[in-house]
Amino acid sequence: MFSIFKKRSPSGPEDFSGLGCDMHSHLIPGIDDGSKDMETSISLIRGLMDLGYKKIITTPHVNADIYPNTPEIIRGGLNAVRQELERLRLDVEIHAAAEYLMDDRFYENLTSGQPLLTLKDNMILVELSFVVPNLNLKELIFEMQVKGYQPVLAHPERYLYFGANKTWYDELRAAGCLFQLNLLSLRGHYGPDSHQLANWLIKKKYVDLLGTDMHHLKHLELLGSSPKIFRTVNELLDTGMIQNATL
Repeated sequence: MFSIFKKRSPSGPEDFSGLGCDMHSHLIPGIDDGSKDMETSISLIRGLMDLGYKKIITTPHVNADIYPNTPEIIRGGLNAVRQELERLRLDVEIHAAAEYLMDDRFYENLTSGQPLLTLKDNMILVELSFVVPNLNLKELIFEMQVKGYQPVLAHPERYLYFGANKTWYDELRAAGCLFQLNLLSLRGHYGPDSHQLANWLIKKKYVDLLGTDMHHLKHLELLGSSPKIFRTVNELLDTGMIQNATL
């Protein structure tokens, strides 16, 4: 099924081995809108390995209304996945952080000193509503920094309301926020507007990290069948700005 992953191109490898680490995915079964069962989780992980990844930091959703996951729930799911990988003798390094919606619960956990799951050291992956902008976004970013965390904004190209006023991106960068781009945005998977914003962010040199945001097998199929994504990733790696390999 995934034999196309093994092909090579004169412009660079047609895989993501240069990234080394995928730092945004939903691979723990049954706790969010990603993998629904262990069989699917293992299939997705095998696919990521075929795509050249040696390390995975999976990031279940955490939000108050739909997926009220805790570090204990996430770690328990991670341990189950690790045990299955060991049983199958699949050699891949896997860890878990979280993708935190910047909602009231996040603010409460942040200000009360509750432990938060990080990508590495103090780096926290956060997301916004896709519908309306967060009116106190800058204050939340500042509060994260006061608590010693480095904000990493997940898929900024998908917040289409930023497209109407791109100074939001400039202000968030100036405030010290890192940006993580979804690889599937490079082939227009989330629509033409997100595709356009992804290209704009690349031209502005605002992309720090690249993630699959893997939820299901269709995502895996799309990632493995797009030479454009491979080419763009190789071009971004050549800039020296992509930080995946440091995680």
